[in-house]
Amino acid sequence: MTPAQLRAFSAVVRLGSVRAAAEDLGMSDAGISMHVAQLRKELDDKLFIRTAAGLAFTPGGLRLASRAVEILGLQQQTAIEVTEAAHGRRLLRIAASAAFAEHAAPGLIELFSSRADDLSVELSVHPVGQFRYLVQSRAVDVALGPAAGPPDDTVAVRPFLKYQLIAVTAPDSPLAGAAPAPALLREQHWMLGPTAGSPDGEIAGMLRDLAIPEAQQRIFQSDAAALDEVRRAGGVTLTIGFAVAKDLAAGDLVRLDGPGLRHSGEWSATTLAPGARQPAVSELVRFITTPRCTQAMIRGSGVGVTRFRPKVHVTLWS
Repeated sequence: MTPAQLRAFSAVVRLGSVRAAAEDLGMSDAGISMHVAQLRKELDDKLFIRTAAGLAFTPGGLRLASRAVEILGLQQQTAIEVTEAAHGRRLLRIAASAAFAEHAAPGLIELFSSRADDLSVELSVHPVGQFRYLVQSRAVDVALGPAAGPPDDTVAVRPFLKYQLIAVTAPDSPLAGAAPAPALLREQHWMLGPTAGSPDGEIAGMLRDLAIPEAQQRIFQSDAAALDEVRRAGGVTLTIGFAVAKDLAAGDLVRLDGPGLRHSGEWSATTLAPGARQPAVSELVRFITTPRCTQAMIRGSGVGVTRFRPKVHVTLWS
């Protein structure tokens, strides 16, 4: 079995079809099918069959699916550890939700990485629905954001910071003052950050409950950009409460109150089980619940360029 064969089969299992696996890996359908055929021949097992309802996996195929993720993850982790040892540095790979990356990651990374001269941090932004797979496959070391399901034998989930999503507008908005009527809310332009684009996310759920028409929603590359547009052109936005605390206190923004305009959430750290994760991850999980770290995340002091390695370039901070 080769890594390419296992990667192809794992993608078929994860995505449910050969075509989807080919698109995900940037290969042709024939290339994926060739890798699967080689595995079938070597293991003397069909692994899966096509049915009207989709793919049906054999017992051997299910066993290989779980082992493939583990083998590929160990291979990637080993390569990273060897490279780190050769260069005398450690690398902590963090996956984060868009909201956590924008509002809390800067302070966390700056404070945590400053405790160790040999530690570099790599941050990438992903949908919450991918957190568990990214951690189990060892593509990342820890995922920070809303919990992606309960813990189990392989994945640990540690809550660490509660927050509120609130609705805010400009002080001269006709909505400022008494609780706005639902019909008036539906007439407003809603300036939203990137997390609103996730159909199963918290903001999308709030918008559905408020019955805000899609035609009234505009999504920007960051919450900061959405806030700037509210200040410039009016409208409403949904954002993390502590991120706009100073603006509310100064009167630059006004909080809207009423049914459906507030949502409480909690960010968690999703990792491998304690015995399977690297020491830097355990250090982070312990550190992330301390009062000092909480204040750093809320305050957001930024991170030095020598310590921060963004895996995917996105516009997150203004």
